[in-house]
Amino acid sequence: MRLVALITALALSIAPTGVTHQAPGLDWGECVDDVPGFPPDENEVCATLTLPVDWADPHGPTFGMAVEKRIARDAGRRVGTLVFGPGGPIDSGVERMRKGDRFSDEQLDRFDLVSFDPRTVHRTAAPTCTPSADRPPVILRDQAGFDATVTANRAYWAQCAATSPVFEHAASVTLARDLDALRQALGERKLTFHGSSYGTLLGQMYAEQFPDRVRAIVLESVFDHDLPVTDFVRTEAAALQDSFDEFVAWCGRVTTTECVLHGTDVRATWRSILQRADAGGYSPRNSFEIASAPLGFLQTPRWSDFAQVIKALDGGYVPSAPNLDVASGIFCGDFPAGVRDFRSYAKVLKVAAEAAPDVRYGAGMLAISTCLGWPKPIANPPHRLAVRTHVPLLLINAVHDPRTAYPWAQHVAAELGRSGRLVTYQGWGHGSYQRSACMTAVVDRYLIDLTVPPPGASCPAAE
Repeated sequence: MRLVALITALALSIAPTGVTHQAPGLDWGECVDDVPGFPPDENEVCATLTLPVDWADPHGPTFGMAVEKRIARDAGRRVGTLVFGPGGPIDSGVERMRKGDRFSDEQLDRFDLVSFDPRTVHRTAAPTCTPSADRPPVILRDQAGFDATVTANRAYWAQCAATSPVFEHAASVTLARDLDALRQALGERKLTFHGSSYGTLLGQMYAEQFPDRVRAIVLESVFDHDLPVTDFVRTEAAALQDSFDEFVAWCGRVTTTECVLHGTDVRATWRSILQRADAGGYSPRNSFEIASAPLGFLQTPRWSDFAQVIKALDGGYVPSAPNLDVASGIFCGDFPAGVRDFRSYAKVLKVAAEAAPDVRYGAGMLAISTCLGWPKPIANPPHRLAVRTHVPLLLINAVHDPRTAYPWAQHVAAELGRSGRLVTYQGWGHGSYQRSACMTAVVDRYLIDLTVPPPGASCPAAE
């Protein structure tokens, strides 16, 4: 077993409230071979970081957070440690480390790369709870369905809380405290961090709570936490509609070999598929499950594959169930559903439909359904960012991002002011770091050399 020296002589973690917690070291050892197809190699080590369940009671019950590290390949040119913040919020940072596909060769050479499974995710105090098989569908049609969703959600959350001590202590402000404890345990005076998608909210909350401990923070595909529920749903739906429009335009430009729908009315075909889904034509898949298909295919984007799926659906193909899982302990601690009854729900549903006539929903309606009836006050309510860091946070976002709308990145950059710098990828997809050599260089020079790009910087779409 390969061991790395135990980190010692760590400073006290001083919370904004004045409460202290002694961050333990990390006893690195071999990683468990538990990611199919990606066995750990000699440069990977794993550890468990002990943290308090409730940061308001730092000497109370604890849990273990799973952490994995890839050791820098070029020790002589090592810059420090880069922590990767997974998205989702159901993504596993441990699995991202094992696959190693989120990092350039230069990052692999010059950083010890570290990530983790956040509270309630996979290897870190994950609850053992399963939504009821007869719970209402995501899209609700009446007050009875609304009430049934609240009842089903609360029963599910009670089951989750009974099997995970951290389920009710998992909002992103709490995860930011965990992240600072990880920084200390790694022996880093300041944090170098790359957050992806929902992980960008973690980066924002960290910079807000610990601005003096920020060395460099990248926010890739930026989550906007300062949106009323109606604006959240509208912009989510509009972003997916924009990506669908780009797909349709692409299909019209290329050959039949690239797009099997070339020369056809793609919108009309897709509309007929949704109408068939409304009538139960893809049972047991419901209309929301069919309508969610663009979310998966357009985020990469996999336009050719999406065209193939539309053609198959038009021929009667019934797909497998999509993964609509959300780490509700994290997400519902950050996101108030904001609708009290079916009447207000129906208004929000109409907003989504008007913003996205072809794709209907976006991910916003799933977010609302996930958190309807959350019984506790929101631990991390939406609010305007108050961040003042010495080095500006680097925001990167594609113009055509189906999940985190480009206007979200613009809004967060405006809130950050001098403490933020937005670089625009003039292309498509959710996540833009390695979309082109230009985007990779922007991020690597910032993280390695602390080179901040000029205002208004952008990178062209990759061919």
